[in-house]
Amino acid sequence: MSASQNEGQRSNATLSLGGRTAELPVLSGTIGPDVVDIRKLPAEMGVFTYDPGYGETASCSSKITFIDGDKGVLLHRGYPIAQLAENASYEEVIYLLLNGELPNAGDFEKFSKTLTNHTLLHEQIRNFFNGFRRDAHPMAILCGTVGALSAFYPDASDIAIKSNRDLAAMRLIAKIPTIAAWAYKYTQGEAFIYPRNDLNYAENFLSMMFARVSEPYKINPVLARAMNRILILHADHEQNASTSTVRMAGSTGANPFACISAGIAALWGPAHGGANEAVLKMLATIGSKENIPDFIAKVKDKTSGVKLMGFGHRVYKNFDPRAKIMQQTCHEVLGELGIKDDPLLDLAIELEKIAINDDYFVQRKLYPNVDFYSGIILKAMGIPTSMFTVLFAVARTTGWVSQWKEMIEEPGQRICRPRQLYTGSPQRDFVALDKR
Repeated sequence: MSASQNEGQRSNATLSLGGRTAELPVLSGTIGPDVVDIRKLPAEMGVFTYDPGYGETASCSSKITFIDGDKGVLLHRGYPIAQLAENASYEEVIYLLLNGELPNAGDFEKFSKTLTNHTLLHEQIRNFFNGFRRDAHPMAILCGTVGALSAFYPDASDIAIKSNRDLAAMRLIAKIPTIAAWAYKYTQGEAFIYPRNDLNYAENFLSMMFARVSEPYKINPVLARAMNRILILHADHEQNASTSTVRMAGSTGANPFACISAGIAALWGPAHGGANEAVLKMLATIGSKENIPDFIAKVKDKTSGVKLMGFGHRVYKNFDPRAKIMQQTCHEVLGELGIKDDPLLDLAIELEKIAINDDYFVQRKLYPNVDFYSGIILKAMGIPTSMFTVLFAVARTTGWVSQWKEMIEEPGQRICRPRQLYTGSPQRDFVALDKR
């Protein structure tokens, strides 16, 4: 394949195969690599492309999030993630992802008030929780309850109407922390705590998680700031597995609650949303700093099956831009809580020091990612490991909803329908049972 460009015209890639030639448009985004538009390839050449996992395929165009994995860049609507995590509230990031721009003071006040007014759940949803076993995983409760919202808000089914889409977006983003916190309370056998209109998004989630009806709950500003950062750092991450699931489900015209429920189910997979929990399990397995050299040796031995969790990333080939912010937040939280000699933190720091200076890991660009420290932070804040992926889903709902809205509102949007390379039996004739 070769590429050419005529002055004043979009560039083309020329593909020659089996004596046939096709001119394929090369499309350019605002930033990032160009892409070859292969939509006419089957008609002109009689072949499809083969890309298991879609790792080298642009499945859509989007204006929401940009990632440069080689340079460690993550932008939301053009804004670097570090600037947003350090300076913005999560509500501002929600507005940004949904609308494309940061809000002014008037827009922010109106938007925050609307968001707050949708945090309450329909009172009958309380009864829905009683259908789950007390030992049910919170992700199972979250997935089922979010999907059930469509039974309470049937107006969302007509997604052709913009006001319906906007209302569904606000409902989903506002209500999911309430559902998540209630899922936790239900598994603990504690009374549900209702959202408060005087608290912001991060504060409200902490209140609904840890407040009790028998005593007042005081918000710790350091923990609230940490939660705000965690939410921002996980708000969106381009076309990952769960986001692609939301888009694929949405392409069928399914209601938004079903689409987000599908995204939650995809996130639940240990290869996607369970990485921070896996980091804690890894540190617990190592036990002490003295055991790190032996653990590192096992990681290098490909036959051992031992993996270094929390290092490296499918997209980031240099470093995860979210990791440094999370490391700083980790120290702030542990300092605020008076955890000076935390064995897990000491172990994590020593493991990080060894890994980033070891040629084996440096050559493979296995640097700490956001999950390496987030698990330690959440544990220190009193959030159980069963809630780690739930919290991830709370944050990522903003990205899922933004991506869903963008997809639905795109002109000419089509149902997702990947092709396949068939490797089964060729056509054959049926043989009767008594003759087989």
